[in-house]
Amino acid sequence: MTATTVVVQAGFHRRRNCPVLATLPAAATEGAVALRDDRGRLTPCQVEPAAEPGQVQLAWLLDDLPVGEARRYTVVTAGDRSAPSASAVVTLTDRNGTHLDIAVAGDRFTSYHYAEVPARPYFHPVVGPGGALVTRGFPMEPDVPGETNDHPHHRGLYFAHGDVNDTNNWSEVAGHATMRHQGFERLTSGPVQGSFTQSLDWLDTAGAVVLTEQRTVTVYHTSDDERLLDAALSFQASAGAVIFGDTKEGGLISVRVATSMDAKEAGRIENAAGGIQEAETWGKRAQWCDYSGPVTGHTLGVCLMDHPDNPRHPTHWHVRNYGLMTANPFGLRDYTRDPAQRGDLLLQNSARLTFRYRVLIHRGNAQDADLHARYQDLAHPPAVTVETG
Repeated sequence: MTATTVVVQAGFHRRRNCPVLATLPAAATEGAVALRDDRGRLTPCQVEPAAEPGQVQLAWLLDDLPVGEARRYTVVTAGDRSAPSASAVVTLTDRNGTHLDIAVAGDRFTSYHYAEVPARPYFHPVVGPGGALVTRGFPMEPDVPGETNDHPHHRGLYFAHGDVNDTNNWSEVAGHATMRHQGFERLTSGPVQGSFTQSLDWLDTAGAVVLTEQRTVTVYHTSDDERLLDAALSFQASAGAVIFGDTKEGGLISVRVATSMDAKEAGRIENAAGGIQEAETWGKRAQWCDYSGPVTGHTLGVCLMDHPDNPRHPTHWHVRNYGLMTANPFGLRDYTRDPAQRGDLLLQNSARLTFRYRVLIHRGNAQDADLHARYQDLAHPPAVTVETG
């Protein structure tokens, strides 16, 4: 097989645990199991589908590359005696047709509850570095000592919005709307990442379809000091025009952190603009927002990142001292406190719209995790060139 070399340029930012994708001819990656870099080290890789016929994407994690430096990789195939085994490290296991258990290197990361749910899918529990839970157990676990029990619709990590064609797909009070799981188009475990692509319907209170969604979630095999998850929500107005309404009650990606992390106690909220706590971050626009605090004797944080290609980037943040953090690009009237400001977003009949987010669960606070630099992996990924010959 023709030798294939991939060159990665760090550019202006240090890269750590950075997901990398290279598009190659499918024939060039046949039997690919690893990449050998210019230091002689082997890095696991994973072959993923590409949009172009005859092409594939090679996925791996760039462990650490300083500013301005480059790294060259050679594709290692199964025929190479030095090739490592390509066993799955990020595993997704379907349990009883109701939830996916997701593990990284044998350790539980989370479970995605997609069927037999009160209103909509959610991730619970979400396990951070060291095995500590970074999301609240309530209401899934109603009697955890020391936990708050407000807002029962705040279920771990989830996706929702409170006004979609005048239906409430945020709360769980009487008359709320729901989401319905239609099936998984793809369910993958692998040495670099595990992912699922799910089809869902967003329904009104009568059970009629309002819009359809294709949801793709990818979990990466990062170091033990963090967990990394990407989510892409692709909406289609399949049953007529859709209006995402102006309300603060919602957000397309949301998390309710562990009660011990609440900012009204010992926790800390910080955004990309340097805003601290709810007073300086609620309703404000920022590229990312982070919620950190003590969990079982350690400081851990959850950072939500808004992709620069998202509509209305940077998004507004509905983030509260009592533990809620959500990205909401629609709630302008509340956030600006100006009734003349409207954040409604119209999706015309049959039109499509995609939002992308990254979740980084880390040790320490925003400064400890160097979130300004880590966001650049999403906003300005390293340059990749492919040499075949």
